[in-house]
Order: sequence, then C-alpha cells, then structure tokens
Amino acid sequence: MHAIRLQPQRPVGDLLREWRRHRRLSQLDLATHAEVSTRHLSFVESGRAQPSRDMILHLAQYLDIPLRERNALLVAAGFAPSYPERPLEDASMDAARRLIDQLLQGFEPYPALTIDRHWQLVASNRATLRLLDGIAAECLQAPINVLRLSLHPAGLAPRIRNLGEWRAHLLHRLQQQIEATHDPQLLALQREVQAFPAPVVTPARSSASAIAVPMQLEVRGQALSLISTTTVFGSPVDITLSELALEAFVPADEQTAQALRQMQ
Repeated sequence: MHAIRLQPQRPVGDLLREWRRHRRLSQLDLATHAEVSTRHLSFVESGRAQPSRDMILHLAQYLDIPLRERNALLVAAGFAPSYPERPLEDASMDAARRLIDQLLQGFEPYPALTIDRHWQLVASNRATLRLLDGIAAECLQAPINVLRLSLHPAGLAPRIRNLGEWRAHLLHRLQQQIEATHDPQLLALQREVQAFPAPVVTPARSSASAIAVPMQLEVRGQALSLISTTTVFGSPVDITLSELALEAFVPADEQTAQALRQMQ
C-alpha cells in the first residue's frame, strides 16, 4: 500500500502576504490604510507573530478577500471558520431559494439565470430555456457551465452575431473575477474557453444612445438584442450566497421586447 501524502497547511502569514501582493499593495500600503502597525504586519507575514482572529478578519475585509478564503485564513491560523457554507437544498436556505425563484420569475418573459462562482448554472426561468432549443446535448449535460455554453462552437456561439465582441466582453468579466478571487479553477476555465475558435473582432458601432454592449442572438430566425445585467446578494454572511450571481438579459430595443413576449 502507498502512503497518502497530505499537503502541509500553509502558514496564515504566507496566505496574507500572497493576497496583499495579489492586490498589488506594499506592506506600508496595507498597514497604513488598514490602520495596523507596519512592524506587526511584517511579523505576521514572516511568522514571527500570530495574528488574532479579529486581526485576520480586519485585514481580509480591507483586502476584499472572498468569504471562502477568509475561512481558509482562519483555519490556517488555528481558528474555527467564521462563515457557514450551506447548499441551497438545505432547509435553512428555504428563504434564499424562494427569493431567487421570485427574482427569476419576475424577469419573465426576459431570460434570467443564476450561476455560482465557477459559472455553473444553478437555476433559470422558462425564458432562458426557450433560447436553448437545438443546442447540442453535450453542452446541456449537468452541470451546465454557462460560459462554456456561450462560447463553445456546439453551444450558443454560432447563433451570436457579434460573437467576437461578446466573447471579449465575457473574457474580460472572467479576468476580473480571477483577479478578485485568485481561483485556480477559474484559471483552468479561462484556458479552456480561450482555446475555442475565435472570430475576428470588428470595431463596435458607436451610438450616442448605447449604454452597454448587447448580445446579438439569433433565436427561431429572429435577431434578439439583449443587454446583460448582474445582481448579487448585498453583504452576504453565507459562502454559498456570496458566490451566487443572478444574470438577466433585458431587451435593448422594442423589437426584441416584442419578440420575447411572443415566444411565451
């Protein structure tokens, strides 16, 4: 039998230093703005001082570290996790599930869906399902990754008339998420979707009335112009809720609004 070699737990000082550098801050920057001693911060990062629970949470809040990683910092320092992580199926999350369903239904007849931190589909309304008619079965096998579904050549990509522009928009969002979370699984997803065939990006047409880049999607022979909006839970204290995003697609013009109403 082969012995299982466990990865050693990284010291909390190493993790804090990594997050500080990831946020492109010097020790002086962090110490000054977080109102802590530069000497103490240096000692914490080097392992010469053990930070208190309150100090870890204080620095994590200033560094805007996601709740999941805040728990990892606490555990590395020998403390119990501070934030619960309950699946949406848990009875204690009934209120959250009802709220998500209510929001999704409220967007009808416009498409709306909920995704987790890795762009996996959590829930959607009926309008969203109507946009997926004819999509290859391989792209609709659970768990459905919405980013992969959007850019895969067997997914929505062939139907997106401004694919180059929309692809650039999605990859920019993904890069922002990677910078915010430092998540290796998102890095892997980025490498995967970047390998998909990419069209030549043509300059976007300027318009004085434009407020966002719309997705030009062909559905049932009709061209829909949809603007994406994102909603997140404000000040969540549960990891699951903190990592959910509700994505809604509202019509960019009256023609699209009328077409979506007729598809009901």
